[in-house]
Amino acid sequence: MTHVVFVTDPIATFSLTKDSTLAMLWAAQRRGWNVSVLGTNGFTWRDGRMLLALNRLELKCSPDQMAGAGVLDIEIQPIQHLPANDVDLVMMRKDPPFDMDYINATYMLEQVENEGVLVVNKAQSLRDCNEKYYTTAFPELAPSQVISSDAEQLLAFHAKHEDVVFKPLDGMGGKGIFRVRKDDPNVHVIIESLTRYGKTAIVGQRFLPEITAGDKRILLIDGQPVSHAIARIPKAGESRGNLAAGGTGVAQPLTQRDQEIAAVVGPDLVRRGLVFAGIDVIGDFLTEINVTCPTCIRELDRACGLDIAMDLLDCIAQKLDLS
Repeated sequence: MTHVVFVTDPIATFSLTKDSTLAMLWAAQRRGWNVSVLGTNGFTWRDGRMLLALNRLELKCSPDQMAGAGVLDIEIQPIQHLPANDVDLVMMRKDPPFDMDYINATYMLEQVENEGVLVVNKAQSLRDCNEKYYTTAFPELAPSQVISSDAEQLLAFHAKHEDVVFKPLDGMGGKGIFRVRKDDPNVHVIIESLTRYGKTAIVGQRFLPEITAGDKRILLIDGQPVSHAIARIPKAGESRGNLAAGGTGVAQPLTQRDQEIAAVVGPDLVRRGLVFAGIDVIGDFLTEINVTCPTCIRELDRACGLDIAMDLLDCIAQKLDLS
């Protein structure tokens, strides 16, 4: 029987209403696969052999039923140590931050790949494709932006565009994002804080007023976009659309421009082994490419009658020659 392992944060931290990994766990179970979870501290490499500290689990009902009941109804078995080559597939679903613990986990995942196991997304590409920096591969799609730790360069960018967004390279969920308008007296301290006084590079992007219509999350499976996007619309008084920052998600069919952006980005995702990704689009511009732990499956499924997690696993089953 096919055995899939999900590298995750602790199950108890999952959101009952929104967590996309729950949808993937449920889809794998519906396929009849054995399902286990693994923390980033559950890898052991010893004498040329990779061992995984796995918890087998069983979902007692669907994620939406759990959300309705308000209970995470999952039976989790005690840890069992198995050789990596005893499993068929490892899904990396650990949330950012993209810190050294995350990077170290990708080293371990490469060893798993070396033992013939499919890892989604590919470990090297998880390291190579920083979600904010990866947009630099497509400058024709992105808004005017700068990436630097140099305060003079960042201030010059702000002076040119007058209304910009500064954000860290390793954040998620809208954390650490600042909109800085013309003559903002806090611009220096914002740059000092985000760069840690010039030690850490950050991203600056020209502010896009189209954010009022939503920061769209477009999911791609093996380079192909899902038919609808979630437009994350900021709440009153906010310039961040992230759902974690209080934005409201509205499902929308992809526009022609959305499809054009996906058509350019998709082939590079395939080339890099990034089977599941989420691109963020504001207006006509690509602003981020999410590869570590893309979300919004549950919201799109509910709004549009989709089954994105199953579509993803169908794609992966073809790669495993299980279809």
